[in-house]
Amino acid sequence: MDRISQAFARAGREKRAAFVAYLCAGDPDFNTSLAACRAVLDAGADVLELGVPFSDPLADGLTNQLAAQRALDGGMTAAKVFELVQKIREFSQVPVIFYTYYNLVFSNGVDEYVRAAKAAGVDGMLTLDLPPEEAGEVLAACRKHGLKTVFIVAPTTPAERLPRIGAAATGFIYYVSREGVTGVRDQVAANIPEAVARIRQHTALPVAVGFGISSSEQVRQVARSADGVVVGSALVNVIRENLDNRAGLPARLRIMAAELVAGTGRAN
Repeated sequence: MDRISQAFARAGREKRAAFVAYLCAGDPDFNTSLAACRAVLDAGADVLELGVPFSDPLADGLTNQLAAQRALDGGMTAAKVFELVQKIREFSQVPVIFYTYYNLVFSNGVDEYVRAAKAAGVDGMLTLDLPPEEAGEVLAACRKHGLKTVFIVAPTTPAERLPRIGAAATGFIYYVSREGVTGVRDQVAANIPEAVARIRQHTALPVAVGFGISSSEQVRQVARSADGVVVGSALVNVIRENLDNRAGLPARLRIMAAELVAGTGRAN
């Protein structure tokens, strides 16, 4: 089994949802970002979703937009993102997913980008603005180099597209539980159990749910029906709030991540 499959299978055996932690690579600088990644992994994250900083992150709300800008201002490049993953691999075998945009892949050469990502230790790639209908070159490169693919289902996704999305994904399905962009919300979206059940009719892969999940109680609600729970903005906000205390930032992030992880368990 690959690392992604192992992570979800282990969580299932432990009667919980897998916790997928999102951080923007290089936010606010390389060394602090590496320490932040270690902190969420130490807290029990099952999967690390690394946002590749981009100047036009159209799926992201203000929190993650600002994180990407901090990373870019700090000198983060594609090569340094790969280097960050290599550093993570020195202390962790937790699966790493790139959360990226197609221009970053295309502009570097699709096959070369996927090859370099795999060589660095990346396990899978979610290309936010690339639908499976237009992903032939990326899918071929991922098959060639052994990188798993993650595709999105939204509340507005027509039922007739679900089989195509399910066939294109090889890592897991990411259900975006809200219309719009990433960000902290007061309540989880309605109808998540029904949406997850609908997706499972078209795939045997795990279904992870994200967008708008920001507290342990919200994680607990989603974990009742999803195979994985994705939290990003709530973690990124800890970084933003501690920019003047970068030495203490990892400890604060570890506390927040541990609280979120605690919500993944399911009642027997």
